[in-house]
Amino acid sequence: MLIGFTIVATPLLFAIVNASVQMNRLSKRSQQLVIHGMQGTRNNQLLFEDIGVLERTARLYQIVGSPDLLDVYAKASRRLDTAAQALAALPLDAASRRDLGELRSQAQRLRDDLRATAPGSAAMNALIGTYPHLSDLASQISNRTNAAVDRELSGLQLAASTTQHKLLWQTLLLVPLTLAVVGVFTFLLGRPIRAIDRAISELGRGAFSRPIAIRGPADLERLAEQLEWLRSRLLDLAQEKNRFLRHMSHELKTPLANIREGTELLMDGAVGELQSGQREVTAILRENGMKLQRLIENLLSFSAWQAQSVGLEVSEFKLRPLIKNVLENQQLTLVAQRVRLDVQVEDLTPIADRAKVRLILDNLLSNAIKFTPRGGTISIHARAEREQLILDVIDSGPGVPAEERKRIFEAFYQGKTPQGGHVKGTGIGLSVVTEFVNAHGGTIDIMEAPTGGAHFRVHLPLRHTMPHNPRDAYAA
Repeated sequence: MLIGFTIVATPLLFAIVNASVQMNRLSKRSQQLVIHGMQGTRNNQLLFEDIGVLERTARLYQIVGSPDLLDVYAKASRRLDTAAQALAALPLDAASRRDLGELRSQAQRLRDDLRATAPGSAAMNALIGTYPHLSDLASQISNRTNAAVDRELSGLQLAASTTQHKLLWQTLLLVPLTLAVVGVFTFLLGRPIRAIDRAISELGRGAFSRPIAIRGPADLERLAEQLEWLRSRLLDLAQEKNRFLRHMSHELKTPLANIREGTELLMDGAVGELQSGQREVTAILRENGMKLQRLIENLLSFSAWQAQSVGLEVSEFKLRPLIKNVLENQQLTLVAQRVRLDVQVEDLTPIADRAKVRLILDNLLSNAIKFTPRGGTISIHARAEREQLILDVIDSGPGVPAEERKRIFEAFYQGKTPQGGHVKGTGIGLSVVTEFVNAHGGTIDIMEAPTGGAHFRVHLPLRHTMPHNPRDAYAA
């Protein structure tokens, strides 16, 4: 990631450094242009002022003839020479340097001639007449200096415009290049991160069958190795749990079979005719024995599906007789609880696993009986809609709290709502229902019941033709 960030930042840093260098160069150039322009303007102004002082002093000397005026003239001449030297230090062209040299030499000659010429003479008049030529030279120098400054300013503007275009093109080239580099590293880093995210999601859903092998940066590969170790450990724990469930279920079935066999013998009068009270007690034993058998069958089914060892045995069957059979098996409990039934089942012939559909119905009905109060109502509706079997099981109990709806289908989860009945559930009935529904490619949802109770709605295909992996269905 550090290498990726470095590579992504390199073109941006190059652009920033290049822009800084170009701007610094233009800034220095503009600063020098301002300095030269100000110095040239000031020195040219001094030239004009000093030439004017020299001409006035010479004319006054011609009239007055005082030697003190020669000292004043000498000081002004030195100032003129100093201004000319300062102007010569600037970057001037050849013509300006030539005129500047001529101006200095003439000013020096005029100073010497002024000392040697008598005031009021014809030679003095001719000498004074040469001062306008000095002014002309100064004007030429000033014009050329200003022209040089203008040329330098135009060049600076052109350089600034050229630099601006270069920086713009560099930016236009660097932006897609940077985006491409970002895209490459996003792909290189994002693919293993997405794979890790999928692996964690599968572990969270309890899908431990797919090994976790991820290629990418070393840090992510080490993280993938840790996840693979975790997956192996969770898979071992799941297998140990399934083995425990299978062993315990089989161990429970043996004494339960003896209890049920003895109960059936009592009901058949094998040890003598039972009185009404004895027959009622025996019926209760038989009923709870059947409940225990269904719980054990759920444990076995859950264990088998977790171990991926059970498939679908698809066949065509009538739905009404199946629901009638499920209701008959629960008849004693329904009568004891005085539960009313509202059964509305269309004459449907689905193609599915009959045993699994029966267990779906049986578990949903058992769950409804557990939470329906004495004298309540349980509704079982089945209809066809767009090649789907819609099965609704509705009770008049307390319903499923909103905070428990996400976990109610988890294995071994039991809600906080009080249960009725003599035998408490194990918390896997709805989990097995979910497994069987998903195995058929269907869905199960908790709907809002108008009576306030629990309303489970199952969607199953009426024609199940493709074999389906139950674990993949659960993991999806």
